[in-house]
Amino acid sequence: MAIKKLGILVGGGPAPGVNGAIAAAALAAIDEGIKPIGFHDGFEWLAQRYTDEQHELTTDEVSRIHTEGGCLLGTSRFNVASDEQALQHAIAALKKLEIDALVTIGGDDLVASSLAVEQKSEGAIKVVQIPKSIDNDLPLPDPLVSLGYESARQTGVSIVESLMEDARTTGRWYLGVTMGRPTGHLTLGIGMAAGATCTIIPEEFPNAVITLDEICDIVEGSIIKRRAMGKNHGVVLLSEALSERFSPDEVKDLQDVDRDAQGNLRVAEIDLGRKIKNVVERRLEKRSIKPTIVDKTIGYELRCASPIPLDEEHARDLGYAAVKYLQAGGSSALVTMQNGDFTPMLLSQLLNPNTGKGELRPVDMTTESYQVARDYMVRLNARDFADENWLETLAKAAAMDVQSFRERFGKFAQ
Repeated sequence: MAIKKLGILVGGGPAPGVNGAIAAAALAAIDEGIKPIGFHDGFEWLAQRYTDEQHELTTDEVSRIHTEGGCLLGTSRFNVASDEQALQHAIAALKKLEIDALVTIGGDDLVASSLAVEQKSEGAIKVVQIPKSIDNDLPLPDPLVSLGYESARQTGVSIVESLMEDARTTGRWYLGVTMGRPTGHLTLGIGMAAGATCTIIPEEFPNAVITLDEICDIVEGSIIKRRAMGKNHGVVLLSEALSERFSPDEVKDLQDVDRDAQGNLRVAEIDLGRKIKNVVERRLEKRSIKPTIVDKTIGYELRCASPIPLDEEHARDLGYAAVKYLQAGGSSALVTMQNGDFTPMLLSQLLNPNTGKGELRPVDMTTESYQVARDYMVRLNARDFADENWLETLAKAAAMDVQSFRERFGKFAQ
């Protein structure tokens, strides 16, 4: 069946390059004689069977938006796959508007909704999804990254580089809590590129529950090691996703933090940096060490930044490929460009059967790339405990004797 009307909507959080994907899909549709309809605020209004929160996209409207941040159509995290009535309403609204196919733009949160529309409509509405996420946690084959990640990373790198210079100039420490959950891709990517003193992500902790003390141990060790190297400043990056694995018994106020439409903790509202700052300051002050520590959130400013050329090009490729794939009769797939060619990934294979949500790709701790990142960080490790002279220097910088230092930080020698 020929496609006459194509719907385009965005789910999840904003990401650089989204406007480019909207524009590319709309322009490709117009070129094929298809009418592109942009739906406002993701599935939010469709789920209520509203049909007036949409408009036809024109060439004049979208031809230059690929360079802009934000999202022309707005976005939401509404998950129609988790609500049968909402799903039926969305399909009814789409059918009433005579939508033959749908291009969704989003991350793991959107996979279930995209697939549900395809399946519940019994193929009457063909769906493809463009992988968008600054978190870069969709299970794409290496070395692919999701749309928006590189632009968000570049924005984050610029911020961290400025903080590093301020830290050097003023002799202080910054604890930067970086957006991205539940994986540490964005935090690690920013830290690696900017050369942050130390970067801490959830994947490096083997236990399901992470304690505040574990994180504080790493931060305190980093400060001590820099002191031993004659430096009184640095920048530590912390993934906001660390908070998701805290025990509510340890951090009581986690129970009061809001959750988004997908049921995820709004970790950006958790004052992780201040908690760690307070603990580390108290520890060091007991030994008469008084560094200036400042907590800084590196968050929402990453999402609506203007896309860099890489994401502008990536968005165009994905939007064009999505429409061509639908025109050729394809459906129910995630759009990817691999080795310069369009390669679909079935949405059904990206859905976790246990959670009903999209699969996630954690940072691979076994890669040489990650080991390089760790080796360039300033944090206590086994080598620090192998040289007695250096160990004595570290203990002095910590205002401790060697035996006490071994007992306190010896776990990092393992």
